Amino acid sequence: MIKSMTGFGRGEYSDGKRNVTAEIKTVNHRYSDITVKMPKRYSFAEEPIKAVIREKLRRGKAEVSIVIENITEEDVTVKMSSAIAQQYITNLRELQATYDLDGTIDISLIASLPDVMKAVPDVENEEDVAGVITQAVRIATENLDRMRTVEGEKLAEDLKARGELIREIVKKIEVRAPMVAEEYKDKLQKRIQDLLGEAAVVPEERILTEAAIFADKANITEELVRLDSHMIQLKNILGGSEGPVGKKLDFLVQEMNREANTIGSKANDMEITSLMLETKSEIEKIREQVQNIE
Repeated sequence: MIKSMTGFGRGEYSDGKRNVTAEIKTVNHRYSDITVKMPKRYSFAEEPIKAVIREKLRRGKAEVSIVIENITEEDVTVKMSSAIAQQYITNLRELQATYDLDGTIDISLIASLPDVMKAVPDVENEEDVAGVITQAVRIATENLDRMRTVEGEKLAEDLKARGELIREIVKKIEVRAPMVAEEYKDKLQKRIQDLLGEAAVVPEERILTEAAIFADKANITEELVRLDSHMIQLKNILGGSEGPVGKKLDFLVQEMNREANTIGSKANDMEITSLMLETKSEIEKIREQVQNIE
């Protein structure tokens, strides 16, 4: 199945304690590249997130955004620092003695001083939290994959149509190609006749030899067969391949360009050259589309 590398997916999940929203945006890239943006305290979930996305995303650049909203009050533990409290008491008594100060050093005073008493959030169960986050990511990934599949189907149809158009052009060239050598022979014969005059005897054997040499150099039969074969391969890949095919199509487009360039350089005919320019334009459009296929 053909998939586009461009897409977007959003997923939401809640376990009753927190709401998690995951958004994934993908663009084309030669390899798989996943970046995750989320609160630093949840960085332990980054690898599980990437693992979920890689189940569907084999190639492409993915930007993942995670938003976590706690919907219940955090469980906290109040902790006392005896060491800090003792330092306050010692220093306060020293101040009283040094400056003959009045006042009582009592519990309400000590408890109100900085860092003596702290409310510390309880440590979250990382496995539970990661499970909630990855569930949201899984939903986002499924939505992303559906979008990429729809876009991939559109790309495949467009590429098939361009492949068929090129095959039609190849047929036109196949009809035109045999005429080129014959026209060259006629032009050569006329040129020699013009040079030697109407009464001169034109050396037919020499003309046939030159025409044969030209025909051999301008022969594009093999290239046309290979180019048509590449179009059939394109159709087959788009119609029945499982898994990523982008790199395979990249290589196939290179081979298409190779044959098109050879045909253009060997043809030595304005009509074929014009048809090949049209062909190369279509191949370039195929190449651009292929860059976005996984």
